Amino acid sequence: MHRYLVTLRVKSQMVKTIIFADSNIHARLLGEWHYGIGAVVSAPVRVDETHVVAPQTPAQARIKSLQTQAARAKQVYRTEKARQKVSQAQQQLVKTTHASVKTT
Repeated sequence: MHRYLVTLRVKSQMVKTIIFADSNIHARLLGEWHYGIGAVVSAPVRVDETHVVAPQTPAQARIKSLQTQAARAKQVYRTEKARQKVSQAQQQLVKTTHASVKTT
């Protein structure tokens, strides 16, 4: 659970409160559930113990997603390369073993 700072409209007044939730969307839904639909004025902002973490813009989220995908693709590439090396070494070992059995 994370802490989110949420600005709400309660009886025509703006109020800031902390909501404990798993995600930004969950905090917004909890705020609307407790205080009414449309009561959440601004997007919930995650609050860490040391500083406030603002939500990412869609462009920032897209870049972060692409960076994560690139890192995942590199890892898949390395894993596949290693698997192919092991497979090739096993085939070479089988060939060598069959050749030595035939000569004896």
